[in-house]
Amino acid sequence: MDSNLEKYHPDGIIFHGNLGKPIRAITRNQKELVSLVHANDMVFAVGPAGTGKTYTSIALAVKFLKEKRVKRIILTRPAVEAGENLGFLPGDLKEKLDPYMQPLYDALLDMIPREKLDYYLDKNIVEIAPLAFMRGRTLNDAFVILDEAQNTTHSQMKMFLTRMGITSKFIITGDPGQMDLLSSNSSGLKEALTLFKAIEGIGFVYLDGTDIIRHPVVRRIVRVYESLSYKKK
Repeated sequence: MDSNLEKYHPDGIIFHGNLGKPIRAITRNQKELVSLVHANDMVFAVGPAGTGKTYTSIALAVKFLKEKRVKRIILTRPAVEAGENLGFLPGDLKEKLDPYMQPLYDALLDMIPREKLDYYLDKNIVEIAPLAFMRGRTLNDAFVILDEAQNTTHSQMKMFLTRMGITSKFIITGDPGQMDLLSSNSSGLKEALTLFKAIEGIGFVYLDGTDIIRHPVVRRIVRVYESLSYKKK
């Protein structure tokens, strides 16, 4: 399972970030995610909070950009927390959206010096935008990550997946247990996980409590919630 990881990333190191900090895949499933991205152009990474699915995905995107295997990085999220209607928040559009995109900025700042990241953002080499901004685009030569995908609807997921262009990598991350959609809407992520199981060129990795690398208490909390969900089935 980890042969590709060992081939491309000895000791699990994906690349060295700020001040030479090694950015690495630590757990078994994080390593599987890295291997799947090398073997497939589209990968679904599913699991609870703290499992490193987004961080590992962004690390791979930065590595591919550094190696000039892609020309840009695009990070996107559905702005469901504000109902995709952000008018009640103060400020311009960027100021309204920044709170929802901040976790993506945080991960990038751990890997790219601030001045260089500001340059990338200014030149659209790195783009962080809500999912609605992807409509009508074809994303070529890009490493594209859809984060919080459990909050996509059927039509949003279909729109996003069909944006994939030539020589692009797509990673879709999500936690089905943290859905913010209204009960009348079904999750595009849950549907996609069922629909595309047998599609060649698409990889799937399911992270769990054993992959949580935050405070040990977080791992215990996730176990309790997983147990509760199992009892409700």
